[in-house]
Amino acid sequence: MPLQKENSYTINDIYTLPEGQRAELIDGKIYDMAPPSRIHQKLATKLASIIDRYISDNNGKCEVYSAPFAVFLNEDDKTYVEPDVSVICDPNKLDDKGCNGAPDWIIEIVSPSSQRMDYLTKLFKYRTAGVREYWIVNPTTEIVQTYLFEGTEDSTQYSFEEEIPVGIYPGFKINIEELLK
Repeated sequence: MPLQKENSYTINDIYTLPEGQRAELIDGKIYDMAPPSRIHQKLATKLASIIDRYISDNNGKCEVYSAPFAVFLNEDDKTYVEPDVSVICDPNKLDDKGCNGAPDWIIEIVSPSSQRMDYLTKLFKYRTAGVREYWIVNPTTEIVQTYLFEGTEDSTQYSFEEEIPVGIYPGFKINIEELLK
């Protein structure tokens, strides 16, 4: 689990961290981030690439960003996250610092130290902030947990071998096992 520092911090504290130190800020609490593993980086790169290609091939307006990419979820200075993959469809949310407001689709890739954060804390934060779709990709168990938060809310679990439908793009499916070949 990421280390939690006491006190109440703001986004300004994130910007004053020493060079190379990464952390996220959730409700005024700083959580240090461990460096990602090779499989974590491979999954993030492959997912961002296939999503970007799908959007481009279908003349979509959404943009795909990989971590480190700043997402300011709330209209305060107490929450700053760096999802592994963010898909933003409203260009008005984007500026030179990152995304102001909820991305449409977020993918987090679980590492041993981030499980509690990804499955509990971020699930709640993303849902309440207005994220439309959230995926948790677990390379250890080879399971993807998907959450659709708009319309009729839904949560479904898939194995890496299955075709996983993308809720915000009907007809688009991703097979994680195929991505990793």
